[in-house]
Formats: sequence, C-alpha cells, structure tokens
Amino acid sequence: GFGMATPVTVGGRVFLIFYGLVGCAATILFFNLFLERIITLLAYILRWFHERRIQRAGPSGLLECRRDSSPSGEVDSLDDWKPSVYYVMAILGGASLLISCCASAMYAPVEGWSYAESLYFCFVTFSTIGFGDLVSSQRATYTNQTLYRAGNFLLILAGVCCLYSLFNVSSIVIKQFLNWILKRMECRGCWRCPGKRRAGPHCNAVHPVLPKTRPHAVSVETVCDSETDGRRMSGEMISVKDFLASNKVSLAIMQKQLSETANGGPRQSHSRFNGFSRGVGALAIMNNRLAETSVDR
Repeated sequence: GFGMATPVTVGGRVFLIFYGLVGCAATILFFNLFLERIITLLAYILRWFHERRIQRAGPSGLLECRRDSSPSGEVDSLDDWKPSVYYVMAILGGASLLISCCASAMYAPVEGWSYAESLYFCFVTFSTIGFGDLVSSQRATYTNQTLYRAGNFLLILAGVCCLYSLFNVSSIVIKQFLNWILKRMECRGCWRCPGKRRAGPHCNAVHPVLPKTRPHAVSVETVCDSETDGRRMSGEMISVKDFLASNKVSLAIMQKQLSETANGGPRQSHSRFNGFSRGVGALAIMNNRLAETSVDR
C-alpha cells in the first residue's frame, strides 16, 4: 500500500473493496502455505544435518539418539525428531537479511538511493508497511526496464514471504517468553517453591505475624469474614466495623472514663482510695479497673 496508484472512480473503489476481500485472503493463504513448505524444507535439512552428526559420533551417538527417541530404546528412527524453533528463526532471519542485502544492492544504483535507504525500503516493503516515502519503479525510463521490474517483483515476493514467515516464528518465541514470565509470576506464591508461602483459603484474608509485645493487637484493615455461623477461624482478623459493633458497651464506658478523668471528676461509685486511683487517660482507666477488682475481692 504505497499509495502511488489509487482508484479515482466510484466503480473502481467499489471493485477494490470486494476484490480486496478475496485478494487479501488469498494472499494470506499463499503466505501460510509458503510458511508450511519452508518450515518443512528446513526441518528436512536440519534433520539431515542431525543424522550426519550422529553418524560422525559413532556407536555412542547412535545409542544416545535411541534413548532420546524412545524411553525403552526400541525405536532407533528419527521420525519424532523436530528442529528447534530458534534454529528455524535464525535461518529465516538470515534469509530475509540476505534477500534485503541483494535487493539493496540493486536499488541503490538504479534508484539513486544510499545503501541504508535501500535497506530501509526493503524492510518497509517486505513487512507490507508501505509508508510511501520511498517507492521503486517511479521513473519514466530505466536501463533494462523490463529486467529491472521483473527482478523487483521477484525480490519483493521472496522478501515478503521470508519476512512474513519470520514474523510468525518470532511470535511463537515471544509467546513462549511471555508464558515463562507468567509462570515465574505465578510461582512466587506457589507452595512448591522453596521459601515461598502458599496463599490461604480466603482471597483477601490477612494473617500477619503479630509482635510478641502486642499479642492482642487489632488491625484496622477490613478483611473477609468467616462463613461458619458468625464465628471466626483462628488467625482470622476482625474488621473495625465488627470490632465496634461487638464492643459498643466497652467503648462507651471507656469514653465516659476518659471524659471524667480529663475533667478531674472520677466516678463516685469507686471513691475509695486504695492506691489504684491515680493516673491520667488510659492509665486512669487501668487504675479504676484495678480498683474495681480490688473492691470486688
């Protein structure tokens, strides 16, 4: 899609829409068939090199191949052997680079571009981006114009096929890399990994390690409640809302005692001084509790 030749009539544009649906689908099918054939060819070539390497290794290499192909060692064929995707990607990358270099060597003198501009044009064209800033075959006349256009067509076709195949194989490698990252991220909370703690049964339950000096500390974060008849599981934290609802009376008494202590007016019901009625604020509350206990005793 360089945009140098475009339809200008309504009929031509309508025809382009319907022809593009069929033409683009057929082009993608052609590229996929090319990819299958080129990968099959590369697999046979890599298998041939693999067989030659095993033969050069001697009997030890043959025994190793048998063990790798079958756990029992009964099958000694290479029917199940498959080439590595990295080898295929490297070969396709080398083929794309070779075609780009050959095409650039043709475009640079004929079109008057630099070699870097020719390589840039090859990538933009072979990847079907088609910016249109550099377009070949736009001059009125060329030396050996027919031969140049034929070579241009063949090089672009071969380059698009190789680069399209490279993109497809690279997508497999990228997918493998992303799956590896996801497995590593999931493995952080897996109990199988040493030094890792498995997540508890509650999705948002928090089980902190409380300090030894504060064994009855209460968190201010809201966590999920237990579903067992209003009772809480051991280690499950209570929310602020539930804490306030279950301790309204205690909080009211504490608030009253704080107010009386701050105003200097202790409660009259425990006016007896027995050594526990001193202090301010929370200390006064503790002393009053001790005084009540001593009175009860």
